Amino acid sequence: MCCFSRPVISVSATNIFARAGDEGRQFLVYSMTLKAKDDLAMVLPLPVRIGADEKGVSFIDLSGYATFFADLRNGFPVPQPRSAPHFGCSAPGRAAAPKLEIVRVGSFEASFVPTVQDFSRLDERFRLPTGTWDKLPDYQSYSFAVFKLKSGEAKVHPMAFSFPRRDTKSLFFPTVHIHDGKVHPKAWFDHTLYCQPNDQERPAVRDWQESYADARRFMKVELTEGLILGDHHCYQKQMRGQLPNRDTLVSMTA
Repeated sequence: MCCFSRPVISVSATNIFARAGDEGRQFLVYSMTLKAKDDLAMVLPLPVRIGADEKGVSFIDLSGYATFFADLRNGFPVPQPRSAPHFGCSAPGRAAAPKLEIVRVGSFEASFVPTVQDFSRLDERFRLPTGTWDKLPDYQSYSFAVFKLKSGEAKVHPMAFSFPRRDTKSLFFPTVHIHDGKVHPKAWFDHTLYCQPNDQERPAVRDWQESYADARRFMKVELTEGLILGDHHCYQKQMRGQLPNRDTLVSMTA
């Protein structure tokens, strides 16, 4: 999901990596090119296991490996076209109560919001307008990873974390776009998705492009903080142009 606490000028070249972790968790890495006039927060709703507490999400510092996605792309030697940017969504906010923890993750400040109701405990800089999630009933039971981003035009270094996934038979990619608090049937995509599927998930990515070799051939695995398995292939899927506006799931076959 692409959702921002203030208006953005453009968002493009979004990259997302997902991999199943141990004990029902999922790793997720997210990066993009952002242009904005003001400091703002990006909100990623997550289908976290029901009942997960404020420590449910573990943020991972990838500031030491800013080229994570550039190297990952090297595993797929076909030239990658770039399309026009899509636009973000707007909002300010307000509230009060015991504050949620803010953690420093590389160049970001980040928070985990366990439920929609907990947004009132979020630092003022990170809040969305009151009632935003009332318009999005599908996300009422989600949790949220929130990242504070700087103004200007920049390639955002990868944001990474793991979370206890609600559906342990699916890898989740946050790809739905929200504009002005609304989910439109279609949206402009400029996304590349990556994953390292396990044996059960591999049939679901048969139409994805497979890397030419194990990840250690093109990734600096020692810098990935355990996110990448060096002895496994990676898979890539391009999402470009006007597409159905929804999240993407890679599910195990029955």
